[in-house]
Amino acid sequence: MRLAKEMREAHRRGEELNLSKDELAFYDALEVNDSAVKVLGDDTLKLIARELVETVRKNVTIDWTVKESVRAKVRVIVKRILRKYGYPPDKQEAATNTLLQQAELLTEFWSAGAPT
Repeated sequence: MRLAKEMREAHRRGEELNLSKDELAFYDALEVNDSAVKVLGDDTLKLIARELVETVRKNVTIDWTVKESVRAKVRVIVKRILRKYGYPPDKQEAATNTLLQQAELLTEFWSAGAPT
């Protein structure tokens, strides 16, 4: 019951923010950092989340997590996007790690053909 309630809540939040499920996952990962929310605001975090989904989707393969060269490329892409939007520099490394973890989870869904 708790899981169903959490899923309904996430769906509702996604609709309110006008974000897909994948975008909401990245948005939530970015929103963990209070200083980023204060500095950038919701609109910029939404832009970052959308760009991350689009870019990561284009650059990951099924086995990207085991290929260090591909993983490094995705890491560089994520860092570039964060810098582009002015994400707080002192929080970028932690955000990058969190976003890569999120990308790993989403890749499993994408490769399984799950809807976004």
